[in-house]
Amino acid sequence: MELPAVNLKVILLGHWLLTTWGCIVFSGSYAWANFTILALGVWAVAQRDSIDAISMFLGGLLATIFLDIVHISIFYPRVSLTDTGRFGVGMAILSLLLKPLSCCFVYHMYRERGGFLGSSQDRSAYQTIDSAEAPADPFAVPEGRSQDARGY
Repeated sequence: MELPAVNLKVILLGHWLLTTWGCIVFSGSYAWANFTILALGVWAVAQRDSIDAISMFLGGLLATIFLDIVHISIFYPRVSLTDTGRFGVGMAILSLLLKPLSCCFVYHMYRERGGFLGSSQDRSAYQTIDSAEAPADPFAVPEGRSQDARGY
């Protein structure tokens, strides 16, 4: 089954909005963890061909799933939860529930950029630095032609 194409900017905007609303109740380490990972996502948007940026964002999303579970379970306010507080907790939980789906989309983008074993780019045309072959001289005169034929 093929995943639909989702823009990375949409994923970032959605998680930024939900994290901002979640910070109504949860601040401190919840905010630091999530906004740091969103900064990695901005890096992945800015560098479209970077495998490092998208892999760091994917790893960070996976880590924040675990961190959000721990943070919400420890710091969930048990008494005197106002409507605003209930809204903030709900948005933090919604963000947590959407992160596995976001990870699937980001993993698909990671594979498209050539990460892991499913490289989509043809790297056979590239010459390695350690190669013993000397590169062809682009200014070499073809056989049978003299310098005068090129206009020198």
